[in-house]
Amino acid sequence: MLGHISFGVFDLKRAATFYDAALAPLGLTRVWAVADGVGYGPAGGGDLLALKKQPEPVTPPGPGFHLAFKAFSHASVDAFHAAALQAGGRDNGQPGLRAHYGPHYYAAFVIDPDGHRIEAVCQEPA
Repeated sequence: MLGHISFGVFDLKRAATFYDAALAPLGLTRVWAVADGVGYGPAGGGDLLALKKQPEPVTPPGPGFHLAFKAFSHASVDAFHAAALQAGGRDNGQPGLRAHYGPHYYAAFVIDPDGHRIEAVCQEPA
């Protein structure tokens, strides 16, 4: 349905360091980099997320918007959350089952250094 999504970031180096760490447990890596941006996706593939440097601090979308990344196991959701917090993200929901979203909806929520809300979710049984 979507080709990719882009986030504006103020400090590209800080954002890239964060996403390098947070997305690695999900099998996503930096697939391209230029002076004012980086892209993330599966190794050898195209980007799913692009980060674009902005000249001033950004205002991320408001409540109700977040980007969810597919995780292939509960362990990868846990690792995403731990890596994101270690790399400077803020907790926005500990890893766990969210049965109100579905019987197998296991997710963790983080706010990146620029204020973008992201999630890792696995919808497979444990």
